[in-house]
Amino acid sequence: MNGKQRENVRPGMRVAIVLKQDQRTGRRTVGVVRDLLTNSKFHPHGIKVRLTDGQVGRVQEILADEN
Repeated sequence: MNGKQRENVRPGMRVAIVLKQDQRTGRRTVGVVRDLLTNSKFHPHGIKVRLTDGQVGRVQEILADEN
């Protein structure tokens, strides 16, 4: 699924995000979405989210749940 479309991202999903300080390197952080911070339907760099651990970044990839 596409992390650039808001309709694809929901709280509780496991995602890979890029934190602000990692934008140059592209290093990804994996976590679970707590809040969606981008209000628009689409963002070219990914929807901005807050993870359950409080980190904020843009969704690069939506990951399958480990069930």
